[in-house]
Amino acid sequence: MTSNHLNTAEYHQYYKSYIDKATNIDIVEGLAINLKKGMTFLSEIPEEKHNYAYADGKWAIKDLLLHIIDAERVFAYRALRIARGDKTPLAGFDQDIYVANAHAVNRSFKSLIEEYEAVRSSTITLFSSFEEDALLRIGEASGSAISVRALGYIISGHENHHMAVIKERYL
Repeated sequence: MTSNHLNTAEYHQYYKSYIDKATNIDIVEGLAINLKKGMTFLSEIPEEKHNYAYADGKWAIKDLLLHIIDAERVFAYRALRIARGDKTPLAGFDQDIYVANAHAVNRSFKSLIEEYEAVRSSTITLFSSFEEDALLRIGEASGSAISVRALGYIISGHENHHMAVIKERYL
């Protein structure tokens, strides 16, 4: 199913830009394509750029990569809960607090790439397990309605957004 088939009742307007940036094909196929492209792109970033931030107050590339990983975990967890029929409203998360407490600068870039690959592989496995009715299920996260399939496209589009930022502003 492509992101063209999402309707606006499936997500908060905040996520529209990420959904629009998603690989506009089947969710699992898009996540797999992103993984392949991401692994290639990340492995080509010069070592001297790993801790580089393009301006004061901006995250370094390591921070951005760990942010992508953390956000994917949060969105995949939301997808799991909603797909399984859990009606409990899910809280939002403060990305700035996550980044501040992740200490990505103390990690090797190789370890971050390995974590990115592991998390994405897990997300692909998770979304591969969802049947159509689960993908269409809608729950509540951050005070708004969200569908499982919208979360899949958000994961893809969120990554595409940040990879483009790295290309445009960091390299």
